[in-house]
Formats: sequence, C-alpha cells, structure tokens
Amino acid sequence: MTQVINTELVDLTVEGLSRDAVIQQLAERIEQDNRLESLDGYIDSVMERETLTSTGIGFGIAIPHGKSSHVKETTVAFGRLKNSVDWNSLDDQPVSIVFLLAVPEECKGDQHLRIIAGLSRKLIHDDFREKLATAVEEDEIVALISESLEAVVNPV
Repeated sequence: MTQVINTELVDLTVEGLSRDAVIQQLAERIEQDNRLESLDGYIDSVMERETLTSTGIGFGIAIPHGKSSHVKETTVAFGRLKNSVDWNSLDDQPVSIVFLLAVPEECKGDQHLRIIAGLSRKLIHDDFREKLATAVEEDEIVALISESLEAVVNPV
C-alpha cells in the first residue's frame, strides 16, 4: 500500500475563497497524483457528503471526505488556506486548515471513519494544530499526518 499522503498532496497556500473552491483545488492535487478514476465523480461524492452535515469540526479545521468508486486508493490531501473560508463549522468559525479524504468505495468497512478518528485524536491538542499552522515545508506536514495515522492505516 502506498502512503496515504505525500508532499504532492500538501498545499500550504490554498487560494480558494469558498468551501467548494478549496475542495476543487485539493481534489485536483489528488487527481494529479493519479489516485482518482474521475475527478468530477469524486468531487460529486464529497459535495453529496457535505449536504448531510458540515465537515467543519471546529478549531478552524474541516475534514471533507468522499467514499467513491472514482477513488483508486485511500488518500489524504492537506491544505492550509491563505484566507479563511466559511464552512458552516460546528463552532461557527471559519476554516483555515483542510484535510480532504478520498476513499475507494470497495474499501472494507469504515476506513475513512478510522482516519477521521485518528486525525481528531491529534487535532484536539493545541501543539499539533500549531505545527500544522506553522510548518514551512510540505514534508513536515506529511510526517505529522503520517505519524498520526500510522496505527489507523497500517493496523498491527
């Protein structure tokens, strides 16, 4: 299994000015890394999920996700926004950090939920969020996220 995140999937200067634009920009990174069968099909699954309830979890963070037949392999893209955007978050605060998850439809069970839980366990810590907000190199982000997902993606 390839890594769920690499430096090609990290954007530290996302310019999107809306939720939809941010999702589009990060989804294009996933497509450029050859992890999607169909960009539009995948984006449709993410937007469909967004209609259920906001993926803005608080602390200026959103974790939009899509489980879709248009996804080749489980992927996490990371974006740090140049300008915060309204995400209809649970705490009514704008979002400046986004984790976009792409999970193949045929993935067994609840892998995307385990990834979200793994991230959430780290995101409650101020120091982890601070590192995400201030890292200057993409590989720093990859290391932080990979470490937080190690037990989830590669269970013993």
